[in-house]
Amino acid sequence: MTKMKENGLLLVNLGSPATPTTPDVKEYLKEFLSDQNVVEMPKVIWQPILKGIILPMRSWRSATFYRDCWQEEGSPLIINTKKLTVKVQDNLPDWDVEMAMTYGHPSIPEVLEKMKKNCQHITVLPLFPFFTKSTTQTIIEKVKYAAPDATIIDRFSEEKTYLDILSKTIQKAWDQGSYDKLIISYHGIPSAMVRHGDPYQDQTDAATREIIKRVNIPEEKVQMAYQSKFGPMPWLKPYLKNTLLKEAQLGHRNILLVTPAFVADCLETLEEDGIQNYQSFRENGGDNLTLVPCLNDNSEFAQFLSNLAISRNQEH
Repeated sequence: MTKMKENGLLLVNLGSPATPTTPDVKEYLKEFLSDQNVVEMPKVIWQPILKGIILPMRSWRSATFYRDCWQEEGSPLIINTKKLTVKVQDNLPDWDVEMAMTYGHPSIPEVLEKMKKNCQHITVLPLFPFFTKSTTQTIIEKVKYAAPDATIIDRFSEEKTYLDILSKTIQKAWDQGSYDKLIISYHGIPSAMVRHGDPYQDQTDAATREIIKRVNIPEEKVQMAYQSKFGPMPWLKPYLKNTLLKEAQLGHRNILLVTPAFVADCLETLEEDGIQNYQSFRENGGDNLTLVPCLNDNSEFAQFLSNLAISRNQEH
């Protein structure tokens, strides 16, 4: 009989379709876009739009994008999260470290049920540095339902060690090229969420200020933007695509792009930025759009997450 461990740590990322095929992408998008923390529109209005227009039109198109970045072992997001989980487990040999996804598999409830049998206390760490209703809140709700006593670390973008690691990664990339601008691109959210009190924009503004303090890059060469807009409603601005076009028109043809809201390379970084935004930038006069890789399974980042889990667990 396996001895019960005192502590468990669950790392949670967004999720991915099972395969880059239209049916699997459709199933994933249906779950994701039916979450009212993601789309706040009343279900009676939204569901007919989602099922009648969005899913039929978007699923096959999104499937082609997933195929562009799919790897032999599977989804980049899942692969990178697995590698990070292994490193954190290595750092915490006395803990049970697992991973789950908000949407798709492995799901938060199924992994928590397994962990409850093996661990006296569980800490849940969403792999989102910034708290926002559209990502972290759903994780909190699912955890509270499945494991009400779990400790949840709902953000870490203000942690000094995290900012130091991120800034060091940016500086290393900047020093390897000759860039006209650094663009710090965060995943966008609808502007209405911020008006309703979501703290996300304040957190991203604060992180940008902290990065500027830490890197040896002139402040006038640093630009902030938001990406991955979905739907017709206004989202946080400036939009990344528009910012890239503007920079190309200004003659800034060599851009370094970093995406701190993503800790693991995924569809938004590899395909949206690495292919779509790169092509758009080139077509409008840009030369090089270089992406700073996400932290992925960076050893210092894995150690930071391990230490964060220990410190929050001690507080508990």
